[in-house]
Amino acid sequence: MNILLVDDDAALRRIIEFKLKQRGYHVTDAGSGEEAITRLREARFDLVLSDMKMPGLSGLDLLVQAKKIQPQIEVILMTAYAAVSQAVEAVKQGAFDYLTKPFDDDQLLVTIEKAVKFKNLENENRLLKEQLTTAGQIRPMVGVAPSFKQLLELIDKVAPTDATILITGESGTGKELVARTLHRQSNRAQREFVAVNCAAIPRDLLESELFGHVRGAFTGAVRDKKGKFEQAGGGTLLLDEVSELGMELQAKLLRAVQERVIEPVGSERPVEIDVRLLAATNVNLRDLVASGRFREDLYYRLNVIPLHVPPLRERREDIPLLVKTFLERFAPGADISVAADLMTTLKQHPWPGNIRELENLMERMVILRNSNELTSADLPPDFGQVGRTTEPSVVTGAGAHVTFYENEKNLIVAALEKFAWNRTKAAAYLDIPRHVLIYRIKKLGISPDRAS
Repeated sequence: MNILLVDDDAALRRIIEFKLKQRGYHVTDAGSGEEAITRLREARFDLVLSDMKMPGLSGLDLLVQAKKIQPQIEVILMTAYAAVSQAVEAVKQGAFDYLTKPFDDDQLLVTIEKAVKFKNLENENRLLKEQLTTAGQIRPMVGVAPSFKQLLELIDKVAPTDATILITGESGTGKELVARTLHRQSNRAQREFVAVNCAAIPRDLLESELFGHVRGAFTGAVRDKKGKFEQAGGGTLLLDEVSELGMELQAKLLRAVQERVIEPVGSERPVEIDVRLLAATNVNLRDLVASGRFREDLYYRLNVIPLHVPPLRERREDIPLLVKTFLERFAPGADISVAADLMTTLKQHPWPGNIRELENLMERMVILRNSNELTSADLPPDFGQVGRTTEPSVVTGAGAHVTFYENEKNLIVAALEKFAWNRTKAAAYLDIPRHVLIYRIKKLGISPDRAS
């Protein structure tokens, strides 16, 4: 338990610090609210124990600012000027408890022990919530391929740091799994992991989703709302499909990364943030920078440490391990085996959808199997038949009529290529919502050579 002790009375600080250290707490002291703010920006604390009345920044003001800098922190206020109104106001602002001077050692230590127990319970609940939310969705990071082992080694090195990381790789390779692994191995593991798919949210709503908004900021904003940056306070924020951010939003993200502050939509008051930022993309951001579609300064801010997730076709030796893992997940205790002919076919397949495609295939085969030995005969009839084509008639309708669902992947690819991978124009051409097109691109494992 890391405690920040704040009081302008140096003698009292020394006494309290001595008592807390005797109980095994790690204590950092500050002689003023302003000094405490500096400490909060430099390191993470579990608890602030502060005097209420101090010259300059008061205990109540410190409480408010501390919650903005480190949202998960607990605060206990001490005062010799006890009043019910002060106690109520402190609780309203988020104080854990309130001590009236003079207090004895037992009062102090019992109150802090309660805060410790509450903090531990809160962390356990948050961790359990994350586990329940991601149960059945997280693919195991298993593999023996050299490129994959190198990735795991890099994750082990960088996970304990707060460095910003850019995760690259084709759709379906497991970029979000890498992000969650980085979070679980970091010092922020007991705090929130928040993932945002920038491609799945309409651009006119994305700023509010990331930075929050205040009441009345726009039609429908009936109350204040915290954005993902604040929701991830003290934890990790993943911006997936970061290439989809517009230039104006890129500028605001750059400020958040550089200055660690955000401005909710409709507000002129900056909010300090404490998050570890991860970004992921399946396109080459360097190409977008060269074409003027992505800010160069933001690219370098995000690309502090690059992590590339190799495609499945470059780690074919991992396919047997992945197959075994998926079989155990989809049919626990069933003792399903895979015939040699099927394993050979799986190793030879190009896997355009990568691990997501393999996972979906194994689930389908397990559900529809006729016995506990899977063979090539159990493969779906359309396995391996969906391929990329640039045949113009797919989109233009020349010759036989082709519907969206009859040749979905080919139709989407042809439309994207027709409009130089501009997803907005391709969606309009196909007469489907843009977010639906984005979802289908990810679902089908379409990996563009270029994108907008």
